[in-house]
Amino acid sequence: MQQSWTEIAAQISHSTGAPFTVQTTASLGGGCINQVHRIEGNGRRFFVKLNNPECLPMFEAEAAGLQEIRNSRTLRAPVPICWSENSSVAWLVLEYVEMRDGSGSGAALGEGLAAMHHVSSGEFGWTCNNAIGATPQINARSSNWVDFWHKHRLGYQLQLAKANGCSGRLQTQGERLMGELDCFFPDGQPPASLLHGDLWSGNYDFDETGQPVIFDPAVYYGDRETDIAMTELFGGFPGSFYAAYRSAYPLDAGYATRKTLYNLYHILNHLNLFGRGYLSQAEQMMGKLLAEIR
Repeated sequence: MQQSWTEIAAQISHSTGAPFTVQTTASLGGGCINQVHRIEGNGRRFFVKLNNPECLPMFEAEAAGLQEIRNSRTLRAPVPICWSENSSVAWLVLEYVEMRDGSGSGAALGEGLAAMHHVSSGEFGWTCNNAIGATPQINARSSNWVDFWHKHRLGYQLQLAKANGCSGRLQTQGERLMGELDCFFPDGQPPASLLHGDLWSGNYDFDETGQPVIFDPAVYYGDRETDIAMTELFGGFPGSFYAAYRSAYPLDAGYATRKTLYNLYHILNHLNLFGRGYLSQAEQMMGKLLAEIR
């Protein structure tokens, strides 16, 4: 690994225009997909993700997603510094942001996310594919949100589930649900908003000033309700976040039903990543959605 640290340091030096040598490394917890480290030297710190060499495209997409968020000039996201690979490891080097472990302004997070969701595109999807957890996320551009969600979100996850041996009721319900997706959008298509894409409580924090920071994105342009729905899936967001978001960018009444549709994507992804313990939950969610259109 020492040779890799030397290569990483050389790339940091080139990318930042200032000499850097890795003097200390510290392994950090919290990463279930990548190895994560803090490296220090020459009075500077960086956050480094490591994985197998074939994971470089995932790191390239993450860097592009962080930059897309930064370009919106809304919420803070770490600066992507550099990324590459050698024969043994791929890496992504990011700005190191000192965090306050959840102590900060939930209202600022809500307001910032609303501002980010006002950044829009003419099409759904994005310029490149990325990953949701360890699962590929297809972002092929589309002018139709229902088609996009059908093909690249629910349909894709259901195909993976079938390949993983989950057939029967899950697939039957899934086919019925995907055939009725238009019913959940009586007012037509939503705007194509800039999305974090994987906004659970582990992917935000607050910096030393108490201002929100978001990271580990799965960026694309789509219905902003997908981000809000995921914040409710596992909890961990304060009431001040929702109050500030709704004040800045109100949600319509249909969100109460659509949030189950959007969170189904993540539960199917958990089914594909972690196994059949999520099968019953996925089937229950599908049953709830199908009951809405009977």
